[in-house]
Amino acid sequence: MAKKVLLIEDDKDIRDTIVLALKEDGFEVIESESAKILKNVSEIAPDLILLDNWLTDWKSDANGQQISKELKTNPATSHIPVIIVSAVSNIKEVSEAGLADGYLKKPFELTDLFAIVHKHIA
Repeated sequence: MAKKVLLIEDDKDIRDTIVLALKEDGFEVIESESAKILKNVSEIAPDLILLDNWLTDWKSDANGQQISKELKTNPATSHIPVIIVSAVSNIKEVSEAGLADGYLKKPFELTDLFAIVHKHIA
């Protein structure tokens, strides 16, 4: 059974590229442009979450860092690896503050995408 990646990215071109690459690599990908999909995260049961940092639709004042922190401090979702994807210059600090398991800096090479996904999905 294919490992499942939940991709939350509001940029359609980036989302399409990631979906195509991961599907070709054998992953099942559930994609969304909205963090609202996280309301169903227990039913989706992803093996990994790739989370854009610039999403603000989860709660009125939340971004990817805050969303990640909520996921990682919730006992029901804390076991799911979260990777923050962003072009911010301080992405390492953003990722650490969000308790994320890692980060992927935009723009990225597909080899970097595969490396971070494979690192967290055995």
